[in-house]
Amino acid sequence: MPKTPHFQRGLKSRHVSLIALGGIIGSSYFLGTGYVLNQIGPAAFLAYALGGLITFLTMACLAELTISMPSPGSFVGYAGKFISPSWACGVGWSYWISWVVYIPSECIAAGILMHNYVPEVPIYLWAALFGLLITVINLTQVKAFGEMEFWLSIVKIVLIVGFSLLALFIFFGLMGTEKHEIIGDKYLLKDGGLFPNGYAIFFINMVVLLANFQGSEIIGLSAAESQNPKKNIPKALEKISIRIIVLYLVPTFLLALIFPWQKAGLSGSVFAIALEKYGLSKLGHIFNFLIIAGAISCANSGLYATVRSLYALCAKGMGPKALSELNKEGIPAKATLLTLAAIWVMLLISYFFSAHQLYANLLALSGFTGSICWISICWSQLRYRQILATNKQDTTTYRMPFFPYLTHFAIWIQVACLLILVLSPDLRPSFYFGVPAVLIPILLYKYLIEKKRAA
Repeated sequence: MPKTPHFQRGLKSRHVSLIALGGIIGSSYFLGTGYVLNQIGPAAFLAYALGGLITFLTMACLAELTISMPSPGSFVGYAGKFISPSWACGVGWSYWISWVVYIPSECIAAGILMHNYVPEVPIYLWAALFGLLITVINLTQVKAFGEMEFWLSIVKIVLIVGFSLLALFIFFGLMGTEKHEIIGDKYLLKDGGLFPNGYAIFFINMVVLLANFQGSEIIGLSAAESQNPKKNIPKALEKISIRIIVLYLVPTFLLALIFPWQKAGLSGSVFAIALEKYGLSKLGHIFNFLIIAGAISCANSGLYATVRSLYALCAKGMGPKALSELNKEGIPAKATLLTLAAIWVMLLISYFFSAHQLYANLLALSGFTGSICWISICWSQLRYRQILATNKQDTTTYRMPFFPYLTHFAIWIQVACLLILVLSPDLRPSFYFGVPAVLIPILLYKYLIEKKRAA
């Protein structure tokens, strides 16, 4: 009798740890930080500190759930078990939509950077080329994906650490065109202060900033394909939050020290522009090319995550049953093909829009739908612990610190960030699109699937 296909356990501990970093360090950080710095001012590094705290709390909730019950669908499965199947359906499909829309933005970002060097080739052709590369990678075995993501993530870490060291040399006057003086607080405090655009803008842009952190939940999705989930997932989840804070907070603070916030934006990588300001153009060019690797890596991790999310949805009857099938290599091939098809549709649509405008809009939308996913993770952990308390059980080997206070804080600070989007004319469209992306699948599940089952 033939064996039932199961998820291929080809991911090692080093793969799992780096996959999570691959999902969060992409063009949304290297390009999006310029937008955040321009909007908030030098206090952008404080926004990253708050984002790091939210990330730590959410990942702690996910750690408790994942270690107790590793699931191929991770937070989708937990939402269905501890909140409701209809909510899980809404979260799962909005998460899928988020990545299907966001992955092409990474390809477009890489295309924008390449177009600056080879203007004869249109941006949409570069985006299609990077989309083809990601397609090939994700149709291979899980081990090949893990190895590719491992090395791409290392490139990004080296890139960020390298910028931090260069920024320190520039700050102390040891490198660059201003090496005769120490910069001091020239850009941090003396040009409008930490909050030159007011305090409200700090919270209004938190959803855009949280898009930079999102992807951390990929660790939970990779649990089913880890060789030793109970050992590897705790180690990865314990380290990831510290790594995120170090790799985001420190470079952003150093950037605010050496670069005027007024000149930041989405015209290019603000990190490369900062290096060029101090006469380090060659290093800036190297930085741009490595950012392309970062965009590919982020899209690569995102496709991995969204395919596993779609698989879990359909396995639980929230989508076509055929999409929950695994091939003989242990890969959800049909779910992969459908996701790739949707991504290619978005890449084709990008031909008709401004690349820069499309990228900015997709970043905000990703932040909104990603926050819904994170709220669901914290909510699921809250319900899980309440059920354990009711049944007078305590089977957890990893516990959320200061429960339930920090769980509630993580939930409501994100809810507030989503609601405050209505105050921003530029970011309001992401609210208008994000809400239906969650509600429509919930309603369809309630009125189609639940009614059918009841009948």
